[in-house]
Amino acid sequence: TEGMQQRESTKNPKQALHVCRSSQSDLSEWRIGVKTAGPKSVDLKSAEKYKKEKQQSASDQADNSTQDHLEQALTYFERGKSNCIPLKKNEALQKHLATVESVALQRGLSPEGLDVLLNVALSGRLVNGRILKCLIPASLIAESSVVSAVSWLCVGKCSGSTQLLFLRWLIAMFDFIDHKEKLHALYGIFFCSLQDEKQCPYVCHLLYLLTRRENGESIQSGMQPHLQALLSLYKLLCPELVSITLPAKMKTYFRNSASLWKAAINAIRRRNQGTSPTSQQLNLGTAHLQSRKRKWNTQLILPACNAETNNPIKSEEVNHIDILSHSESFPVEQLHTFSQLLQNIHHLEFPSQMGSVLRNSLLLHYMNCVKDESIYLRLYYWMGQTLQEECTWSKIDNEQYEEEFKDFLDIIYKTECFLQKGFSSCEEFLYKSLPFWDGFCCRSQILRLVSWIPLSNFSEIKPLLCEPLAQLFFTSSLYFKCSVLESLKELLQNWLSWHVMNSTLSGLVNSVADLIHFVGWISTVALRLENNATFLLYFILDFYETVCDVYLKYNLPLLVMPPPGVFYPALLSVDSVSLNQLCYIMYRYRTNLVAAKENEQIKKTILQFKFSSQTYQEYNQYIMAMVGCLWTSSAFQKDIHPQGIRLDPEVLKKTRVQEVRNSFNIVHHPALMGYAILFLQQVSAWPEDKTLNFNLIKGRRWNWYLEYLYMQGFQGLKLFIESSINRVSQVSQTKLGNVPV
Repeated sequence: TEGMQQRESTKNPKQALHVCRSSQSDLSEWRIGVKTAGPKSVDLKSAEKYKKEKQQSASDQADNSTQDHLEQALTYFERGKSNCIPLKKNEALQKHLATVESVALQRGLSPEGLDVLLNVALSGRLVNGRILKCLIPASLIAESSVVSAVSWLCVGKCSGSTQLLFLRWLIAMFDFIDHKEKLHALYGIFFCSLQDEKQCPYVCHLLYLLTRRENGESIQSGMQPHLQALLSLYKLLCPELVSITLPAKMKTYFRNSASLWKAAINAIRRRNQGTSPTSQQLNLGTAHLQSRKRKWNTQLILPACNAETNNPIKSEEVNHIDILSHSESFPVEQLHTFSQLLQNIHHLEFPSQMGSVLRNSLLLHYMNCVKDESIYLRLYYWMGQTLQEECTWSKIDNEQYEEEFKDFLDIIYKTECFLQKGFSSCEEFLYKSLPFWDGFCCRSQILRLVSWIPLSNFSEIKPLLCEPLAQLFFTSSLYFKCSVLESLKELLQNWLSWHVMNSTLSGLVNSVADLIHFVGWISTVALRLENNATFLLYFILDFYETVCDVYLKYNLPLLVMPPPGVFYPALLSVDSVSLNQLCYIMYRYRTNLVAAKENEQIKKTILQFKFSSQTYQEYNQYIMAMVGCLWTSSAFQKDIHPQGIRLDPEVLKKTRVQEVRNSFNIVHHPALMGYAILFLQQVSAWPEDKTLNFNLIKGRRWNWYLEYLYMQGFQGLKLFIESSINRVSQVSQTKLGNVPV
């Protein structure tokens, strides 16, 4: 047959003879080297070379022997005529079946070998169950082989269990099939199989992968998950044909059909590939995208778009105008430039392997421009199933593949950044997996995915995200706490950016406020646990740099002040960067509050959302505390915040600290005292024969000292003093509840 001729053509006796002569020539040269060479080291190197060549020759001989045995086995199966002889009584059958299983599990089978074995398994001959379980491709599966196999299903030669196993195999190997056009032509045959109760779940899964817009015809059956999946896709493609109401919540529609072949596929892929293809960076430009000849399974490895031809050079020469004139759809395999995307944006037919979209920047541009929910539905299903199956802490067998899972999560994150939206399937995965996460495995990847959780009611998010995250937060290292705070800051920024693009306040204000309060709570507890660590305080204040500008920068009528457990540690910090950062934050709070007041007066209308009087009051209390510390040296007397640093005079006397009132002004503050010393040295106001005297910094020197601090980079302090200090010190006795202006 043609398959036998192709296999026999791979054997080349002349080539084998040439290899043997080459090895003999090398051996002769080595022998000459032993006799003529001078230094002993040369002999050793030659010996090592000969040893390696000998080992390689032995390996080649073993491979040739294995190939010969495989050819014999395939010939045996191809010529088999009867299934009457039991397996136990047929030694030849046992021998050849063991050979096929061994080769398949070690290095996979060629397309020709798969073609032979598929026909044998589905024609009812020999042991079809064991053969189907070892059909592991080394590279591709010919579409013609699959079509031929499906034809065997129509003649009733194989049992029902064999048909089910074949459907599972077809779903698992779907992305290895080189083409899909002829397989799409069999859509009606698969559709008719929905009437079989046992086959229905697997047929639904297969139809889900094959369905295109022209296949959007309604079906009237029950509401099992697999039928709901197919109906959901039909309703998106042809809503006028599906009148029933379907649940909007995503769920797991199909069982995993690749479990029988998954381990073998991964082993062969790693052996043949060497490195994970997911480690490649996601190209977000519009450069030419070369299609890969090898198609990977949807499990973890992102498949490439199916090629319509095996000749990539010929594909590039196809006249795109001719394609459109004969077909309404434009194959994505021919899509290489952004201009092609614009010309054919309404004719694109997305690939069956939705995972390949994550690697194709042009298809991602399409998803951004054209709101086709069917694309997201398919992508969410594929992604959700892959995340669930490959999660390294949910299954012990997956632990050895942690690096590949990290690469996969990185690509998902980059795609979310490109699309500027989070995937609901990724959100569902986080909610399910976080309670079992140790906070160490794939840490940076998981926390970055958290930052793209879509905006929703915070009361729903809290038990699923915040509670498990808080448990890890309080019991983990300082670095982990900082990483979580950074992730939550990015989550807040993404929610606010979404608001800017969508211009809606529905549910947003309350959710954002709840998120800010949650971060304030865990920050307060974390500072106590970590003894007010400066590194931790930096990330907390960085979060509040976003919070303080919510009104002006994101046009959201909301301002939430930091809790006292964050404000006072920053105000009394020994770190000058933290103090300067706090001054800038308070300056931006004032700017936002004043702008809100002015807008209310100009419009003379009552806004739907107003800043509460409590926000103004809390801001003024903090301002009084800062002025009392940094400027008027009266923080211990005039701080009126319930959780502030006000102390009775009797308590202050018991401390026996000299000039205790000045302890936190801009000269004596622990974060600024070093700068005060350097300033005194530079202005020569500190003679060497006298003791240190900070009281010399007053009058003109006070102003010089301020300018000195500004030159050292204290821009936050400068903005705060110029905008608030003078005014607040003059109206410190005014009625609270108004922003000082």
